[in-house]
Amino acid sequence: MKKLMMTAAAVLLLAGCGMKMGKEAQVPVMTEGGRVAMESDLINTDGKVIGTVLLTGDDKGTGIRITAEGLEPGVKAIHVHKTGVCTPPDFESAGSHFNPHEKEHGFENPKGFHAGDLPNIEVDKDGKVDLETFSEHISLKEGTPGYLLDEDGSAVVVHEGPDDYKTDPAGNSGARIACASFNKE
Repeated sequence: MKKLMMTAAAVLLLAGCGMKMGKEAQVPVMTEGGRVAMESDLINTDGKVIGTVLLTGDDKGTGIRITAEGLEPGVKAIHVHKTGVCTPPDFESAGSHFNPHEKEHGFENPKGFHAGDLPNIEVDKDGKVDLETFSEHISLKEGTPGYLLDEDGSAVVVHEGPDDYKTDPAGNSGARIACASFNKE
């Protein structure tokens, strides 16, 4: 019963306390099993909210769920960038890819890959995406390798084209078309 009450409290907290705060600072929320969760609005180049990005982390890494609409159909790159600021229209404020180990870009690059490199997403013919992926190279837990919530936070950025998984620094993925910022406070 106690476990059920704690789970219900966590769900209510996540759903009703304004965890989805867009460009404002977020506070990580501890959920059942020691998982940390944060959600942020995904905005487009006009600054309009088009979806959300939910990060959930534990000792094994971080899950990323992107739900959005109003995107051009096709394959798009997504990356974690090193700064938690999403200033439209170009989102250059998010900085370069999250790369604490100073590797080169791309899963197929023999010199390694950025911790912020993520698999491409497929936007359907209606301009919608609902994707869940996982990375063991990023973390929401302070003191662990790949910690995203340092003093300037991080951002999840959607690019206009696919990542070729080998070209440094960004996989020839094109312009930044959507962004969600994540900050500790």
